[in-house]
Amino acid sequence: MIRNPIPWPNGARCACAISFDVDADSLIHIARPNDSFDRLYPITMGRYGPTIGLPRILQTYRRLGLKQSFFMPGWTMQHYPDAVEAILKDGHEIGHHGYIHEDPTTISGAEQREAFQRALEIHVAMTGRKPRGYRAPVYNANNATIDLLIEHGFAYDSSLMADDIPYLMRTARGSLYEMPPHWGSDDWPQFAHYGEIGYMMPVKSPSEGLAASFEEFEAAYEAGGFWMGIWHPFLTGRLARWRVVERWLEHVLAERKVWFAPLEAIAAHIDGLVASGTYQIRVETLPYFTQPVS
Repeated sequence: MIRNPIPWPNGARCACAISFDVDADSLIHIARPNDSFDRLYPITMGRYGPTIGLPRILQTYRRLGLKQSFFMPGWTMQHYPDAVEAILKDGHEIGHHGYIHEDPTTISGAEQREAFQRALEIHVAMTGRKPRGYRAPVYNANNATIDLLIEHGFAYDSSLMADDIPYLMRTARGSLYEMPPHWGSDDWPQFAHYGEIGYMMPVKSPSEGLAASFEEFEAAYEAGGFWMGIWHPFLTGRLARWRVVERWLEHVLAERKVWFAPLEAIAAHIDGLVASGTYQIRVETLPYFTQPVS
C-alpha cells in the first residue's frame, strides 16, 4: 500500500519510466585516467551502448509509441553526437548526468560546480535548452548537488531513495521533486561485470537478471504507484536482454493500465496537481545532518 497515492492521467494505475544512463566509455576514463586510452576491452564495452544498444532501444520505442528519459554525461554527448541527435529526433528527454561521470562526493565543491556547469553548457549547445532533470553518477548526490540543481532551475532530481513515489525535497534555497530510483530496478547489480572500475557482479541470464525490475513493477502496479527501470544501453541494450524487455513491454502495454512517460512529464504532472491543490505531496527537508554523526 502507498499512502497518499498520486492520481495518474487517463485512469492509469501506475506511472512508469525507463531511464537509461548512457554512460558509454566515460566510466573507464574517469576510473583509470592514466591509461584508459589504451584499454580497448572496456572502451569497446562502453561504446556498445550509444552505437549498438541505443539504436535498438529507440527502434522499440518508436514501434510501441513510447517517449522516455535518457541521462548522459556531457563528455558522452560530445563524443557521441549521433546518439544525442537520435534521442532528440524521436522526442525523448535527455537529463544531466555529470560531465564525465565524476562522483560528486569525492571532489570539492568548486570541482563539482565546474563539472556541473561544463556539462550544462554542453546540454544547452547540443539540445537547445537546459535539462529539466538530473541523476548523480552512482546516485551520489550531496547537499551541494541539490543546491546546484535548485540554483539552475531544475524541476527534478533522480538520485535519492526516501520513498516509493515522487516526493518534494526542500532546502533553504528552494525545492525540487525527487523521482526516486532504487537498486532493485537497476540493471547494474545484475549485469555489471566490469573489473576495471571495481565491479565483478555474477552475470545473470537475461530473464533472471531482469526479473528483479519486473517484480518491482508488479508491486508498484498493485499499489497504484510509480515504477522506474534504471538501465544502461551497454548492459540491458544487448541483444538477448533487450528481447526480454521488448516482450515484457508488449505485455504490459496490452494488459495493464499504465502511463509510460519521460520523467520530466511525470514531474510536470505532479507539479500541476500540487499547484492546483488537488494533491498534497510529502516533503523531505534538507540537510538531514550538518556534521559527522559520531
